[in-house]
Amino acid sequence: MVAVLKQIMLTNFSPSQWRNSSFLYQWVGLFAGWRESSWLMQWSEAIAALMISLVFLLGPFVATSLIGFLLALLGLYWGLLTLADSRINSGITPIHLIVLLYWGISAVAVGFSPVKMAALVGFGKLSLNLFFFLASARILRSPILLNRIITAILLVGLVVSSYGIKQQIDGVEQLATWNDPTSDLAGATRVYSYLGNPNLLAAYLLPMIALSVAAIFVWRKGMPKILAITMTGINFACLYFTQSRGGWLGLVGTCVVFLLLSYLWWRETLPNFWKRWLLPLLLGGAGLLFILGFLLVEPLRIRVMSIFAGREDSSNNFRINVWEGVKKMIRDRPIIGIGPGNSAFNKIYPLYMSPKYSALSAYSIYLEICVETGLIGFFTFLWFLIVTVSQGVREIIALRKSLNLQGFWVMAAIAGMSGLLVHGFVDTVWYRPQISTLWWFLVAVIASQYSYLVKTNPLDTNS
Repeated sequence: MVAVLKQIMLTNFSPSQWRNSSFLYQWVGLFAGWRESSWLMQWSEAIAALMISLVFLLGPFVATSLIGFLLALLGLYWGLLTLADSRINSGITPIHLIVLLYWGISAVAVGFSPVKMAALVGFGKLSLNLFFFLASARILRSPILLNRIITAILLVGLVVSSYGIKQQIDGVEQLATWNDPTSDLAGATRVYSYLGNPNLLAAYLLPMIALSVAAIFVWRKGMPKILAITMTGINFACLYFTQSRGGWLGLVGTCVVFLLLSYLWWRETLPNFWKRWLLPLLLGGAGLLFILGFLLVEPLRIRVMSIFAGREDSSNNFRINVWEGVKKMIRDRPIIGIGPGNSAFNKIYPLYMSPKYSALSAYSIYLEICVETGLIGFFTFLWFLIVTVSQGVREIIALRKSLNLQGFWVMAAIAGMSGLLVHGFVDTVWYRPQISTLWWFLVAVIASQYSYLVKTNPLDTNS
């Protein structure tokens, strides 16, 4: 059984063996001689880090078309770096292989799609995000650049969350009917900052919270730690003011996973009593804090109870009707789906929707993946999650042995991904590049630390 699990999680994957047998890898290093003589390429890693940072610095404030243009430039630049790279310095991980497999399945889904041109548009957007992942996974192998990019992400996140809190204090026009008109909170303010939608803002803040908590431990000096603590508090407050139920559930997922991984990090250094009782006490304390908030804070209590209201809540009712139409779409094309992207979804969904329940997506990332790439793509996605999380946990263990604080960034990546996955049960937030780039950045953080496993892998002593 253990051997089977290792095979599923690609635990024994060997980068050097893959390099020796891969047709694609033959192109790596084609321009290696030019790289050695180029003055500009001496700064290649810093230039790429700047381009990645720009995606996040501009993301909340500019049109999505400009973000797409930046992602395309970054993809081209990654291709140039790869062709000019050292053949030994591949950086290939099991995560890369599963991502490549899903990309291939999506390409096949385009070929079988009933709306091929719309699916091709979605495939192009997916490809831009995957290029972003590839470039980020390469650049984040540098601890210095990793820290600087995360710092840039957290600073722009601080601006976004601070503006959200300002909206809560000053009041802000509600751009849509985000609350049930029959609810006691029908006229309540839901902040959305620069993202235009409170649910999108909540999804944006989940990785910010995970990274800012990690920064408290990674940043060693006093002032940076105070800044990290301040960021964490503001991000938490802003997420609360979104009143996004999916975001709140995602926050619970983020916090629980971060606590579990933190316990894994410190467990070996704890006395026996705390080894046994620290985790139950932390989880119990968090649960007690939530219960007190539920009992004492009326808006929190009303929003949480609305989760269980079924169709009596207008938002719940809308989602349930959309899900029923989506299930019919999956039933008719269960194997390979209709093709990737919301453009394809918008072409097909009207044929299945209930009257008056038009939607731009499936309102669940899991149903959306089934619609786009069928059960083949869905189970590949689950495989991707298993491989990514298992690799991340093994990296945390390896980094803990050397007391390398990079392990906290990996914890944040897994916790942030967990929060987005929980939120994704009831919302589709990945079509906005402000969110999708954060998701793939978290995946890239985990992929970038793979070298710590390769160093201890006897199957790959040449990497």
